[in-house]
Formats: sequence, structure tokens, C-alpha cells
Amino acid sequence: MNGETAQDDVKTLAPGAAVLYDEPLALDKVRDDLIYYAVPYDKLVAAVCPEAKLRKLIKNMIYVGVAAQLLEIDFAEVEKAIRKQFSTKAKAATLNLAAARAGHDYAAANLKKRDPFYIRRMDKTKGKIIVDGNSAAAMGCMFAGCTVVTWYPITPSSSLVETMIEYMKEYRVGPDGKATFAIVQAEDELAAVGMVIGAAWAGARSMTATAGPGISLMAEFTGLAYYVEIPAVIWDIQRVGPSTGLPTRTAQGDVLSTAFLSHGDTKHIMLFPCSVSECFTMAQDAFDLAERFQTPVFVMSDLDLGMNNWMSDPFPYPEKPINRGKVLSKADLEKAGSFARYRDVDGDGVGYRTLPGTDHPAAAYFARGSGHNEKGQYSERPDDFERNMERINKKFETARSFVPRPELAGSGKSKIGILAYGTTHWAITESLDQLSKEHKLAPDYLRVLAYPFTREVHEFIERHDRVYVVEQNRDAQMATLLKLDIKPELTPRLRSICHIHGLPIDARSVTDEIMMMEGK
Repeated sequence: MNGETAQDDVKTLAPGAAVLYDEPLALDKVRDDLIYYAVPYDKLVAAVCPEAKLRKLIKNMIYVGVAAQLLEIDFAEVEKAIRKQFSTKAKAATLNLAAARAGHDYAAANLKKRDPFYIRRMDKTKGKIIVDGNSAAAMGCMFAGCTVVTWYPITPSSSLVETMIEYMKEYRVGPDGKATFAIVQAEDELAAVGMVIGAAWAGARSMTATAGPGISLMAEFTGLAYYVEIPAVIWDIQRVGPSTGLPTRTAQGDVLSTAFLSHGDTKHIMLFPCSVSECFTMAQDAFDLAERFQTPVFVMSDLDLGMNNWMSDPFPYPEKPINRGKVLSKADLEKAGSFARYRDVDGDGVGYRTLPGTDHPAAAYFARGSGHNEKGQYSERPDDFERNMERINKKFETARSFVPRPELAGSGKSKIGILAYGTTHWAITESLDQLSKEHKLAPDYLRVLAYPFTREVHEFIERHDRVYVVEQNRDAQMATLLKLDIKPELTPRLRSICHIHGLPIDARSVTDEIMMMEGK
């Protein structure tokens, strides 16, 4: 326990909570409505660890043993976990096990159980898996056919690519022993996303992973990919900003800036996973959408989902074939005779593209970041530029019918609605129970999975007198996006509940805020 923050931590606890603390901290003087267990950690660790420089590392294992005894956890399970963790370090395993045993024995002899908390052995986890969101995302990207990953390390996204390196080395090496992928650590985020765009233009499924500061640096290159119409997948594992902010805390603070990232007129597809399972499946959705619409796609995860372990059902094996969108082959070009890269042939705003190396003279085109006509030729004509920008916007409108649909819960009869996205979902599900049991209130709930918003989002707002938009940022970023998208006369129906202190949003905060705004 950190002595500098211990008293602050104790002040935040609910009455009746149990506090296990280092005896010299004297935390039992802070409040009188908690249950305290003081433990002389320094004395106990000195007895099991002769090397003074190691005692600070081993002290936490004393805590493990004490907690196991108080929570009635079978010590055999503690031993099994320690031996698994230190399976290749016998000396470390013996030392850590001795510390845990010392804590367990001390608690059994000296601490009388005075709290109601214990852990019961159950079978509810049978058939489940435990995985963090970044690992699930890495696996999903591999299954999606990603072959090029370029990145620059930044908390909390680094483990996504680090895990992907392990997966790709194990599962994406050919029979000849050669890698069928390239993973490159760039000198910074600008270079990383530039490499992603170049690899995608060359035909690879490519991606990067970053956090808010990296997203800021990627703005200009993102505009290039948007205007030149090159697919790219960018994972944003959001943390608290601005600036360095709180890099080890979670947030949903990049939503608004990412939606319009870059200068000029841009609008980007975003996906909002709420679970490790969706990190896996939305990875595949992201690559398909990026290639279908030839545009950057952002997957907006966060630190809570990305770095923490979650329990889940096993992921479904992907059965849907990869969709590479409108890519012309040599045979297609021989049949058509020619093509115009930026012409809207099908009325959906999406042009046809070719990949470098296609063996046909009509396959080549310039990928211009400057003004161009529908053939990709340089142009400063106002009508060419306006036609191009309106066509790109049509792609965005078409995407409304292809992004993941929102999920609706409730009777559909309530006048009150709740709208949320990403990991805020878990607080909402618990809050709905509290609202029902404590206040006889049963709002409808819509979880948004993607931007641009689908028709279901508009219909949900139209059906309800009041819609509480719950999110983890200060400035009501999702609510702002909604107000830009819906009919102006509907905007007064939106009410914002914003959570900004960096810890995962909790149900009680949502429940109390809704009841206060309802005037009850």
C-alpha cells in the first residue's frame, strides 16, 4: 500500500468495507465505519527473506497470503498460481511461496475474521477464457489477414503489437521458415502511420496501434489516406489527456477529435468495442470496412479494456470470407478496357482501385494528395474538387448501412432512453438494475457500436423524450457527434452524463446522476 495515498484510498471506501494495511500506517484512525486488519509486513518479510534488497519485492506476497486466509481461499490454489508464475525460476518460486505462507499463517493465528467477505469455489468459469483486450485485438487482426504492422510504443497500446509479434511468429511463418508478415517499430507515430498507408496502397492489409498523443501526430497522414482513398486500420487505446495526461488511466476522450482528424473536411469510420470478444471481431470488421470504403478506420478501445484481463466465452472462429472491396484484376481490366480511379460507377461513392504490380497498362494511377479529377490527374478545377469531396462524403453515408448495428435493450415503451458506447456499457447494465430495483424506473438502452450512426440511432432518439448520453470524457463528445447528426429539433432531448477522473465509470454514479436530472 502506498503510504502517501493510503488515507485518500481509505476515505473513498463504502461503509463496512475491509481494509488490509501495513501496521505502521495506522489507518484505523482515519474512519470508524470500516473493518481493519493491521499486518506487520516488514517483520514478516524479514523472517523469510534474508536479502534486504529483495524484501520490497517479496512484501506483496505476504499480502497475498493474508488475503487468501481471510477470504478462505484454499492455499493449494495460491501455491499452484505461484509455481505457474515462476515455472522457470525455482529459487524465486520458493521465496515467493514462503512469503505467501508466512502471511497465511500469521493471519490464521492473529487476525480474527470480522468481515462478511469470502471467495467460494464455483464452476461459473467453466468453458470461459481470460484475456486482455489488446491480446484479443492482436488475434483478431491476425485472423483478418493483416500482414504489415508499423508502430511506435506508447501506453496503453504497446502490448497490442507486442502480443501480435508473438502470434505472427507462431502462426504466420511459411513452410520455408520465412515470415509472411512485416512488423516494424518506427521512429515515431508519424512514420508509423505513413508506413501503414504506403503498405496499404501496395496491397497489404496494414495497421498501427497508438493512444491519444499518437493520434494527434497522425492527423496529416490520416487526411492523406482519406483524400487519396487508401485503406488503413488504426487502433486507439484511449487514455486520459490532454498532453501526457494520466497515461495509466482510462477514458473515452479521443472520440470527437478522431471523427474529424486532419485539416479540411474529413469524417472517419470509428468502431467502439465494449468487450474482448468485440476486440476480436471488430478487428476483422475494421479491415473489411477499410478496404470496402478505401479509407482509414479507427477502432476506439481504451485502457480499461485493452490492458485489463476480462473473462469471456471463447471467440468464434471467423467464417466470413475477407472482403477486399473493389479491386480490379488483370481480367477485369481486359474486360473493361480502362478505368477511372475516382469515378463513382455504382452510385455508392466508392471507386474501383488496382494494386501495384497488376499486369495491365490501364492498372497504373497516381495516388495524389493534391487536387485531382476522377482519373487521378492533377486538377485545380473547382468542379473537380467539389465533385470529389461530395463523392467521398457519399462513401461515408453509404457506410451507415455497413457498420455494426447498435444493440437495443428494454421494452421500447419507456419515455427515457440511455445511450452509451464502449466499456461504459458495463456500468449501464448494472445501473439499469439499480434504477429498476430502487426507483421502479425502466429506461430503454441503446449501445452504439459504430460511427457513422445508423438509422437505429436516429430512431431511438426520436422515440424518447429524454436520452441520457453516458460517456467517459469531460466535453460530452459522443453527444456532440449526435447533435451534429440528428435533426436540430431533436437536440434538446439529449442530456449528458460525463465521467472524467480516469477510473472506469461505475454504475452508482450513473444511477444517481440520472435520478438527480429526473428530479427524483
